[in-house]
Amino acid sequence: MKIEAEWMRGGTSKCWVFEAEHLSDGTSLDALLSRVFGSPDSRQIDGVGGATSTTSKAMILHRPAEEDIDVDFTFAQVGIEEAAVDWGSNCGNCSAVVGLYAIEKGWVVPSGDITRIVTRNTNTGQVIYQRVATPAGALPIVPDAHMPGVPFAGYRVGLGFQDPAGKTTGKLLPTGAATDTITAGGTRWTVSMVDAGAPVVIVRAEDLGLDASRYDSWPAGVELQLDTLDLIRRQAAVRMGLAPTTAQAARAIPKLAIAAAPAPAEEGCDINVMMLSMGRPHPALAITGSIALTLAARTAGTVLHNITGGTPGATLKLRTPAGVIETWTEEQEGALLVGVDRTARTIATTIIHLPEALGTVAEASLAGATQ
Repeated sequence: MKIEAEWMRGGTSKCWVFEAEHLSDGTSLDALLSRVFGSPDSRQIDGVGGATSTTSKAMILHRPAEEDIDVDFTFAQVGIEEAAVDWGSNCGNCSAVVGLYAIEKGWVVPSGDITRIVTRNTNTGQVIYQRVATPAGALPIVPDAHMPGVPFAGYRVGLGFQDPAGKTTGKLLPTGAATDTITAGGTRWTVSMVDAGAPVVIVRAEDLGLDASRYDSWPAGVELQLDTLDLIRRQAAVRMGLAPTTAQAARAIPKLAIAAAPAPAEEGCDINVMMLSMGRPHPALAITGSIALTLAARTAGTVLHNITGGTPGATLKLRTPAGVIETWTEEQEGALLVGVDRTARTIATTIIHLPEALGTVAEASLAGATQ
């Protein structure tokens, strides 16, 4: 079996990008992607996966019939040590490849210095307006945009999430409260549970015994508390209506963010934040998570609203392990856009070879994989 694919970097993640028609042979997408990526195997040695949560990702693209949407895309978080695929959320970093792919493949013709591509994530129904820099009506011959967490340049892509609140659970605050109390590890934790871009549960760094004034000391402290943090996250999944029991909570959602106010001497950021993804500290920040954090900071009574002092501006600066990420909010035609700028580029165009058949038909279409 041979499959056409592009290997692309979007933000601080890498993903394999497929066109839906290239995967429509009737094979179960869960089984197909697991085998393509080389799972289950902690090294993913016999597949294309990178053996980390930020490099075991896939995007499946489709050109819809609707005139107001340019590209539909489905995100797949492929398990590493298990042959499983999580379809429950989107990846904001990898979303940045969609507009670039559309331009490079001729699906969208560049127009002006900024080309707008209207995309829709099928996992959540979220519409994302992508703004790709195309000076003089074309992609630069050499990509020249930089971002924190990536040593090399890419093409600049702005991502504007349209009215992102409640796309997974139906509410910005799924429990109806700005803060809730969760008991885990014999301790009561005050958290905020927010759904915007992706469901996120937010914990205060001080409650974990982390020194808010020494952000560089957080990773070691967080590593010692991963089991407790996962208990918090799993209980939040149940409280947010994402899973019937803690045992059935998905690994990818909700995400968990640890936050604190910056030290008085720190300049250039509004919040220090560290996010967990697939049970491990994220090397930068999940962009869908940054959208949730942005709306949380604008919502009275939440952990982040209290940290920032409750005076939201047009931008929010989040310190992450990879550097400061700035999000923005704006009104457009009566809709709220919450966004962030990323970079993206194509790394390789390839044919993936699978040496064996993958069994019987389990899913007849891409839509079936997201249900």
